[in-house]
Amino acid sequence: MPATVVVGTQWGDEGKGKFTDLMAKDMHLVVRFQGGHNAGHTLVVNGESFALQLCPSGILYEHITPVIGNGVVVDPRVLLTEMDMLSSRGIDPSRLKVSGNAHLILPYHQEIDRLTERRLGKSKLGTTKRGIGPAYADKASRVGLRVQDLLDPKIFREKLEVLAKEKNAILAKVFNQLPLDPSEIADEYLDVCGPRLAPHIADTVTLVHEALERQEEVLFEGAQATFLDLDHGTYPFVTSSNPVAGGVCTGAGVGPRYIDRVIGVAKAYVTRVGTGPFPTELAISGDAVGGKDRELASDEEIRLGDHFVNVGREYGTNSGRRRRPGWFDAVMLRQAVRLNSLSELAITKLDILDTLDTVKICVAYDVNGERVTHLPYHQSDLHVAVPIYEELPGWNTSLVDLTDARLLPQAAENYLAFLEDQVGVPVRLVGVGPGREQFVTRTS
Repeated sequence: MPATVVVGTQWGDEGKGKFTDLMAKDMHLVVRFQGGHNAGHTLVVNGESFALQLCPSGILYEHITPVIGNGVVVDPRVLLTEMDMLSSRGIDPSRLKVSGNAHLILPYHQEIDRLTERRLGKSKLGTTKRGIGPAYADKASRVGLRVQDLLDPKIFREKLEVLAKEKNAILAKVFNQLPLDPSEIADEYLDVCGPRLAPHIADTVTLVHEALERQEEVLFEGAQATFLDLDHGTYPFVTSSNPVAGGVCTGAGVGPRYIDRVIGVAKAYVTRVGTGPFPTELAISGDAVGGKDRELASDEEIRLGDHFVNVGREYGTNSGRRRRPGWFDAVMLRQAVRLNSLSELAITKLDILDTLDTVKICVAYDVNGERVTHLPYHQSDLHVAVPIYEELPGWNTSLVDLTDARLLPQAAENYLAFLEDQVGVPVRLVGVGPGREQFVTRTS
C-alpha cells in the first residue's frame, strides 16, 4: 500500500509543486491534506506557468484523480475560479474530488482576518488575509460550515443565520464595521457555488483507502512548510494547520503505517514571507515585511540578498510580496528531518548559486555565547541566535542545461554531499531551473 508524502522543510516556497508534479506522473491519486488558498505554487510546463492555490499539482495529468482532503479549508469561489482557469487553458478539472468534511471559508472569515491584521499594527502576523486562520478557528470551536453543507440548503441557511449574528457583532463592536448580510452569502454559496461543486463532493477517505487497497500509488501534498506548522513552527508566525508529514493522518484520513516514503523539499538557500525569526537572513535593498535592517548590513550582504530575491524571483505566488532571503540553514533542516521522518531530500534552485564565488551553510547557532546544533525550543533564544557558517567554494558554472547528475561540477557535488552529511538524509533530486524537466537525479 505505497503512499508518498511531499513536505516543505523551511518556511515555504521551496518548490514543492515542481517535485509533486514530477512524481505525480507515476501516481494514481494526488491528495492535498491541509491549508487553504493562502499557499500558492507555480508549475512550469513546456514554458507555460500554472499558478495553483487549491487544486493539487497532479491535476495537470489526465490519469490522476486530484483530491482535496478534509484537512483543507476551501473558499468555493476561489476553487471555481481556479477550475475555470484550468479549463480555459486546456486542463480538464472534472476529475477533482473535494472532501465533504473540508471546512468552508466564508466572507466574514476574510473580513475578520483583514481587520485583525490591521488592528495588530506592528505586531501583525503577516497573514495573507484570506480567512484561513478564522476558518480553522471556527472548525476548532465546532461551529464551522463544511463543504457537505452546500448539499443541504436548509441546514446551510440555518447554521449561517446563527453564525452571522455572532460574526456581525464582532465586526460592529470590535472593528466598527457594517454587518454582512447572511442571505446574500447564502445565495451566492448555494445558488452559484453549490450546484457547480456538487459533482466534485465526495467521501475522500473511502476514495483514498480504496486506492491504497488496490496497491495504487498515492501522493500526499502539503501546503506551507515545517516551520510554519501550528505546533512545531516559529509560533505565532505560523499557519493555522499542520503541514508536517503527520498532518496527512488527520488531514486525509490515513494511518501512519500506510506511509512508506517522505520526501522533504528544501531550497538551496532559505526564504521567508512576513514577520518572524530568521537566523540566517540577509538584508536586501528593497522592502520586505519583517526584513533585516539594512543599516546593520554590509554592501556585500545586501548584494547577496538582492541576488537571491531577483535571480531567484522570490515574490509570493498569491500575494506578490517580496520574500526575505538567507543562507541555507542546516540546523533547521535537522529539525525538519526529525519532525517529518524524512527518507530523502529534494533540493531546489541550486542554479541560483551558479555565479557565487563562495556559498555558506549554517551548521550551528551561537546563542548567548553557547554553540548549539539543534533548533532552540524557546522563542527568545531563536530571536538572538547568530548563525555559525561553513564556507564552501562556488562552482561558477551554469547548471540550467544539466540533465545528468554525474555531470554536476565537483564543487556543486561537494555542496550537496556536505548538506547530506549535516542532516543525515540523502539528496536524491536536484532542481537546476524552473521548468518541469529541469532537474537531475542523484543515485549516491
